Amino acid sequence: MSEAKSESKSVNLTKRAVYELRQRIIHGGLAGGTRLYEVALSEELQISRTPVREAMSRLAEEGLLERASGGGFQVRSFSYRDVTDAIELRGVLEGTAARLAAEQGADKTALAEIGAILDELDDCFAGEAGESLDFDRYSELNGQFHAKLAELCQSNVILRELERVKSLPFASPSAFVLGSQQTRRSLQSLVVAQAQHRALVQAIERREGVRAEAIAREHARIARANLEQTFITETQAPDSLPGIALITR
Repeated sequence: MSEAKSESKSVNLTKRAVYELRQRIIHGGLAGGTRLYEVALSEELQISRTPVREAMSRLAEEGLLERASGGGFQVRSFSYRDVTDAIELRGVLEGTAARLAAEQGADKTALAEIGAILDELDDCFAGEAGESLDFDRYSELNGQFHAKLAELCQSNVILRELERVKSLPFASPSAFVLGSQQTRRSLQSLVVAQAQHRALVQAIERREGVRAEAIAREHARIARANLEQTFITETQAPDSLPGIALITR
């Protein structure tokens, strides 16, 4: 096997190991505090030890794993404060990205693409007052909206740090969309969120940097409110909300 093919195979195996481990962690298959053993995971995933080791290092960079005493890694646990701080940080970063995009002037083609996503988000709501919602579709489009909006700032530094904080499952823009779908209160909060989406894009189009930043930061508070509601009602099953199993109550 050529050196290039060998390297490509190793990269693919690492990606597979990262995906498998991340899915197990955020869906509760590996609880917070669980010690991970390289040899055991290698045998279980049927992947050599080097890609598994690299995958664990990458997940540690994302914040899902941490170094264990005596070496190796363990799954992280997060306090309620950790989660709210992560959501707050996302709001700060998205707010900064929105302000920069507004101040420097956003690409019209990119804004048109974002506008099309907003129209699709509108279509997720059924009824004149938005009495019901296609939550799966909304979650997918909401993630696309936030990603496209952040790209408008054209700052690799901000985008890199934003991706880092969003890699924590409960800090992503759509983290509490699916988890909150049973309550009318949460549905109403998403109607408000969609109105904020449009106001945010409008502020960027009008080059109103301060307004855009304020809306983006306030928008992140909706995720925090849905988190609080989830913890108050305690009606969600561990696997209904990605990452919820990692949060200590």
